[in-house]
Amino acid sequence: MKTIQIKGLDKPVTTLIQGSDYFKPNVYEKVCQVLDRYVAIGGNTIDTAHIYCGGESEVAIGMWLKERNNRDDIVILTKGAHHDQNGPRVNADAIRQDLFESLERLGTDYIDLYALHRDDPEVPVSEIIDALNEQIKAGRIKAIGGSNWTTERIQAANEYADANGLTGFSFNSPNLSLAKANEPFWKGCVSSDSEDLHWHEQTQLPLLSWSSQARGFFTGRFTPEDRSNQDLVRVFYSDANWDRLKRAEQLAEQKSVTAIQIALAYVLNQSFPTCALIGAQNEHELLSCLEGSSILLTKEETAWLENGSFAKKH
Repeated sequence: MKTIQIKGLDKPVTTLIQGSDYFKPNVYEKVCQVLDRYVAIGGNTIDTAHIYCGGESEVAIGMWLKERNNRDDIVILTKGAHHDQNGPRVNADAIRQDLFESLERLGTDYIDLYALHRDDPEVPVSEIIDALNEQIKAGRIKAIGGSNWTTERIQAANEYADANGLTGFSFNSPNLSLAKANEPFWKGCVSSDSEDLHWHEQTQLPLLSWSSQARGFFTGRFTPEDRSNQDLVRVFYSDANWDRLKRAEQLAEQKSVTAIQIALAYVLNQSFPTCALIGAQNEHELLSCLEGSSILLTKEETAWLENGSFAKKH
């Protein structure tokens, strides 16, 4: 499996990252099947979060890490400081509390990739970077990033870090997919637009995309007339996205692959380092993702998939 490098880590990060938002100890057998298959095809990075399944996702991963005795081989991406019923909680106390709870659940003394699950623009980036660097210096975090942060806030955070000899964000984890979101999945979520992609091209900051395959939009199971999946209708149903699906199907036929594999390849063939968070739950889905991750697309093909026109050559 292909890999990228993220500043702060001595381990490579595989371009397919296994999601775990359904992991729980009461389905531990399935957790083991999913993770064992994923590792068997060369994957090494697991995505989780402090809030997933009320913390049970991290607990189940911790059980697997202990049983397999493979912590040093695995890259853990977890997220904290998500808002609660009282509102935003992106502050030093919340970061410390969530991090310590995640470490205990996972049964480890460090997190490879730690992302803030949401942002609070009311909090100065200086306070956030200072809080995260305290944990980096203590050895509890290797690399930091933002999930659902704007590139403007990441830029500001990194400028503050650079000016003060601190560690800045070394990755970004928004939604990026061939299907463009009409509105946020959930309040506070961020989907990358063309300006964001240009910023990533200029900075070469790695992007780890959640919902990289647009929640199944490209599987062929959905049509404009089928409005049974309200979330998919709300977020992805648009004339422009149906056109993107048609183009993905055309290119898939040319390359003897599937449209959803083309959609995955779109994410992994950007002009900067990218990874795709995947939700594969069985061997068929996992192998489909593996095959999709090996598809090479030209810059012209990715531009055509997105816009229906070819990128200009410089």
